[in-house]
Amino acid sequence: MADFYVHPSSFVDEGATVGSGTKIWHFSHVMPGAVIGARCNLGQNVVVMPGTKIGDNVKIQNNVSVYEGVELENDVFCGPSCVFTNVLNPRSHVSRKHEYRRTLVRRGSSIGANATIICGVTLGEFSFIGAGAVVTTDVLSYALMVGVPARRVGWMCQCGERLTVAAGRAHCAVCGSTYEETGGVLRPIA
Repeated sequence: MADFYVHPSSFVDEGATVGSGTKIWHFSHVMPGAVIGARCNLGQNVVVMPGTKIGDNVKIQNNVSVYEGVELENDVFCGPSCVFTNVLNPRSHVSRKHEYRRTLVRRGSSIGANATIICGVTLGEFSFIGAGAVVTTDVLSYALMVGVPARRVGWMCQCGERLTVAAGRAHCAVCGSTYEETGGVLRPIA
């Protein structure tokens, strides 16, 4: 008996790996070779393709396709209808499977509703991609990205609150974490 939940309208193909406590909701499909960690939640109409890796405690909201070449580390949040790609220049009549580019979403990152992540980029730890943004380049850890194309407009705490940096320092009023900004990079202070 499986120690994860799959709604009767969904399919988990033989050869897929699903971790303990994970929930897969309506009309979803997990394909062979996909690896999903423990305590994940896949919303309605989620497709997880072969060759993907999803860490523990990942939340994937409705209408998201996780294509081959995409890796989501632990604690990632994918908002409703966010989009991943795996080929830069697709054509229906040209096979480009050998050109798939890896996309890595590091631990704790959040991707807003309807955001698009162009293949071949890395989203740094605890980065925050605003709703509707189009990410075309690598994203720094803790960066708040908005717009088309996405640009950094600030920094986010690992708890999800926007930070204000003054004199190279930031302190989160919600969780108490402190950060230092040097050389255009934000780092937590122990």
